[in-house]
Amino acid sequence: MKKISLSFILVFAVFGLFAQSIDKIINAKEVKRIEKILSADGMQGRRTFTPGIEKASAFIEKQFKKTELQTFNGAANYRQDFFMQQSVNTAAKVTINGKAVADTSLVAFSFLPGVSLTEKSAVEVVKINAGDKFGQKFYQYYQSNKNLLVLVDASFRNSFQRIKKFDNSSLFPENNAVVFVLGITDAAAFSIELTNAVTKNPLNNVVGVLPGKSKPDEYVIFSGHYDHLGIGSPNEGVPHDAADSIYNGANDDAAGTTAVIMLAKYFKKLDNNERTIIFTTFTAEELGGYGSQYFSKQLDPAKVMAMFNIEMIGTESKWGTNSAYITGYEKTDMGEILKKNLTGTAFMFYPDPYTDQNLFYRSDNATLARLGVPAHTLSTSKMDSEPNYHKASDEIGTLDMVNMAEIIKAIALSSASIISGKDTPSRVDASQLK
Repeated sequence: MKKISLSFILVFAVFGLFAQSIDKIINAKEVKRIEKILSADGMQGRRTFTPGIEKASAFIEKQFKKTELQTFNGAANYRQDFFMQQSVNTAAKVTINGKAVADTSLVAFSFLPGVSLTEKSAVEVVKINAGDKFGQKFYQYYQSNKNLLVLVDASFRNSFQRIKKFDNSSLFPENNAVVFVLGITDAAAFSIELTNAVTKNPLNNVVGVLPGKSKPDEYVIFSGHYDHLGIGSPNEGVPHDAADSIYNGANDDAAGTTAVIMLAKYFKKLDNNERTIIFTTFTAEELGGYGSQYFSKQLDPAKVMAMFNIEMIGTESKWGTNSAYITGYEKTDMGEILKKNLTGTAFMFYPDPYTDQNLFYRSDNATLARLGVPAHTLSTSKMDSEPNYHKASDEIGTLDMVNMAEIIKAIALSSASIISGKDTPSRVDASQLK
């Protein structure tokens, strides 16, 4: 009995020292310091392609440098630079069966400056018929790498007008054209002449690396996105508040970015990671996840053992403090591993309670998850009732710094066996993804 008691005393003593160590690095005071900078008015809402997001990037880079992380793939700095191409159709002349198509019944997408096609060219004629799911069909054809002439049933007139405002942007544009025409049922003969203004817009993720000691080619990723909505304007479709037009994005997602910075400091101090840890903050999540799409293309998904994407953890979850949920919980056993590692603590991870909102596919984990990686988003946001979501009121004063620090500590502790190589989460069955 004396031996058993002594063992318990030693275990609790070590646990106590460990808790003290993590509290020195991850605490409410440090959470507030980082959050206050990232969500300040001076960051102008961190909208992509603005000086505000450049300031945010510079701050994150400085934090990674101070932590002494390595750069990704031997890069000169922590910026992962890339371009997003945007194309605007400036002129379109389409005739079908000898008749000109009116501008109101025509939408054309291409990243080529000029397009000239006829029925004798390599063009496939396809249809969106009455009763089809318009959105599903639209994306299927829009994302094609073939030249397509899409004949859209007249019943989709309202949906057709919405796609005329669609932002034609891509990281990896194809050399093809996709033309949607409303109300025409047959195209035996046709000609397509398009002129497009194509621009290249620079973006950057911020990426730092902590090399693994015994498993350097196995990666664990911690991520969040550092962009937000910027300054509201009625012309941009962002709700405008005359008293406060800056969308600070304290919870969305300065909170996740804060967590990534603090986790980098913690694991660097711990200095015992067997697997390589990649810390990344993504740009352009609010525009469609372009930052994570580019980042994911730079990795072999087979080498990524797990991804912890952290999104909106600044407010209490529906279960209160000391809790968070994991999107796509049922798709791998990663959630069970995290729960096991938190046994004996006050913290609890739950499955996503908002499955009707398809959150697993709506954040920066989605690209790698579709490639089979156990990539999940961790969040506390009450997506059915979060009062400040995508509003100018998403400011630092609405966040719970103490609870946020506890969530970050829980992420650190729960990931320990994955980082050490002891546990490897099961893969996502990509064939079952929607």
